[in-house]
Formats: sequence, structure tokens, C-alpha cells
Amino acid sequence: MRHRVKKKKLSRKPAHRKALARNIVISLIEHERIETTVAKAKAHRPFAEKLITLAKEKNLHNYRRALALLGNNKAAVAKLFDILGPRFKERPGGYTRILKLEKPRLGDKAARAFFEFVERTPDDADLSLAE
Repeated sequence: MRHRVKKKKLSRKPAHRKALARNIVISLIEHERIETTVAKAKAHRPFAEKLITLAKEKNLHNYRRALALLGNNKAAVAKLFDILGPRFKERPGGYTRILKLEKPRLGDKAARAFFEFVERTPDDADLSLAE
């Protein structure tokens, strides 16, 4: 039975879902804005939010938890704790947003969206991605 199971399956097996979640969140941390489908962005938003909340307090336990969750990607965890954690220190939640794009993806007509952090630095704002 599926009692108290909330996650979307996204037509993937558990190992593939875990890898997809890690890859999407690592890309979000590295680039601060990614283009993906609306379903994937909605499914992985809680994971990204929990990692930012973890990074707001820099201690060894939280650092190791983030490393475990992101599969030992040290560059992403370093940016998470050195840049993103302090940036959202005063914010109580809601660190990401999903901006839906008008045109669907050409191959399968999937709804596309930008998945990004709410507070981005001006040099990160890449206007070439907007259509």
C-alpha cells in the first residue's frame, strides 16, 4: 500500500529517480537557474529547499549530510554552504521558484519551466536564456 508516500514517480525506477534528483539539484546549485519540465521542477523543489535550509547553519554534521544527499559532489556542497547558505540566512523559506515557459518542448510537447533561486546576483541573471 502507498500510505503516506507523497513523491511523484516520474515514470522512473527508484535508483533512476534518486540520480535524477541529485543531478537536477546539483545543476540548480551550480547554475542557479535551469530549464526543465514543470513536473520535474515541482517534484524536486522540496529537495532543493531542504538542502538550502541545511546550508543556512554551517557545521560539520550538516556539511556531511549534504555530501551524502548530493553523492559526494564537493564543489556543489562548497557553493551551497559558502554562497547560497549565507545568501538565504534571513529568509524563512521559499528559496526557489518555478517560472513556466509559454512554448512546450518540441519533441514531446512537455511543459517547460525555469527552475531558479529567488535571490540571484545580477551577474548570474542570464538574459540569453529567456525566449
